[in-house]
Amino acid sequence: MAQLILALDFGGTKHTAAVAGRGESAWRGHARAYSPPGANALVDIEVMLRLARQVLGGAQPAAIGVSFGGPTYFGTGLVRRSDHVPGWDNVPLAEMLTAELGAPAAVDNDANAGAIGEHAFGAGQGHAHMLYVTVSTGVGGGWILNNAPWRGVDEMAGEIGHTVIDPDGPRCLCGKNGCVERLASGPFMADDARAVLATQPGRGALLRHLAGGDPQAIDGALLSRAAAEGDEVARDVLRRGARALGIGIGNAANLINPSLAVVGGGVSRAGEIWWSALREAVAETLIAGVRLEVVPAALGDDAPLWGALALGAGLL
Repeated sequence: MAQLILALDFGGTKHTAAVAGRGESAWRGHARAYSPPGANALVDIEVMLRLARQVLGGAQPAAIGVSFGGPTYFGTGLVRRSDHVPGWDNVPLAEMLTAELGAPAAVDNDANAGAIGEHAFGAGQGHAHMLYVTVSTGVGGGWILNNAPWRGVDEMAGEIGHTVIDPDGPRCLCGKNGCVERLASGPFMADDARAVLATQPGRGALLRHLAGGDPQAIDGALLSRAAAEGDEVARDVLRRGARALGIGIGNAANLINPSLAVVGGGVSRAGEIWWSALREAVAETLIAGVRLEVVPAALGDDAPLWGALALGAGLL
């Protein structure tokens, strides 16, 4: 019987666990749960352990691969922090999971895991040099160079979300102004749409209607729907976010020259308006002689989970 690999994906708002046999490319079990309101690191770990035991069904994993939505130390399995969930500062996640589940664990950030997953199982197959970008609660990036993950000397490579696009722009959670994440992530785009509705009461009638008159109900999915149905406020916000991301991707391509950029995460499902603005901004940013194909992630939201599977397989 094949050795079982447990794959875990700690997201900003949702968590996923799955299990597969070594060498397999289909899940034997898969489960997902959302964080309760006000969750912290301990709550998230409890949620994930429950999911892990559910998909294992009493079986013993031979290895655990973990994708985490924030900076990590791959070599030690330590979570450095989360910009979205409290309590994750310097948490020895690999050590904790090994103690609870009885198998060695490898931990990487979700963007690196997404890059590994898309390279091994998805849109990046056959590309020796690629950039993976995930756009959801935040914006992260991961590199595959010479067919291997490239993490950088401090394991911080790929932080495209904190590339500054507009130094005079709005404040990001990281403390800088005008970062890609501040302009392009789902929650921040929703904030920007709410600000327009508050200051320009004559605009956004369709968006207001779809939100049921409650601006706090606006999220990335609602913005996408409103934009598709013709709301100009939603379209403007989506275009602005997509252009910021496109400039960030174009600059990264000018620096490293990969053949492919794979874009995933919830915001990547925003529709053709968003994708057109993204690709246009990439094309405008690329210098002469640099070619880059920009494609959607083939594995959807599970790209980091498939990367976690590959990380776990690397322990065997």
